Amino acid sequence: MLALIVAGGRGTRLNMGEKPLVRICDRPMIEYVIDAFCAAGIEPVAVLSSAVPQTGNWCRAHGISTFRAEGAGYVEDITECIAMLDITEPVFTSVSDIPGLTPDVVAAVLDTYRTAGTDACSVWVPAVLCRRNSAAPAYVQQIHGIDAVPCGINILNGAKNGEEQEETAVLIESPRIAVNVNTPEDIAEAEQVLRTR
Repeated sequence: MLALIVAGGRGTRLNMGEKPLVRICDRPMIEYVIDAFCAAGIEPVAVLSSAVPQTGNWCRAHGISTFRAEGAGYVEDITECIAMLDITEPVFTSVSDIPGLTPDVVAAVLDTYRTAGTDACSVWVPAVLCRRNSAAPAYVQQIHGIDAVPCGINILNGAKNGEEQEETAVLIESPRIAVNVNTPEDIAEAEQVLRTR
């Protein structure tokens, strides 16, 4: 199974160079996500754009497969990658800015997906865990009766690429995956979460 890690964003809100390479506790942010999938037995593929040439260099230097997408948007780049790589089985998709991701979370999501029997799976965290130090989350939905926010991890059926897929929603109450790094304040929060394992 593959994990398509979308890492082509410019990181304009951070203004610290290529976003996937922003250092959290002295490691590039993307490295945490790659390590979590690898430790869970899932092969990572970094989905890049022309905006992140140094991220591409870093991935090649670390033996990580890459796919250069058009950079049209998250969903569009995932759809393009699945089509070009001819992925016809289930595939993880993930953002590259959740440094708190762990192999245990990856394994739990995969187990839930396999048990559910749906085409797709989305991962959510309670809204109360998100952005405690800044503005309210941009998107909130009720999941199992709790206000929740998507954390940027999904599983899709590659055979139904581009189609609407029946989805199982997984709610994970973990502060570790509640931090998506988009601002300098998020970096401080992510470092605090990583230091209090």
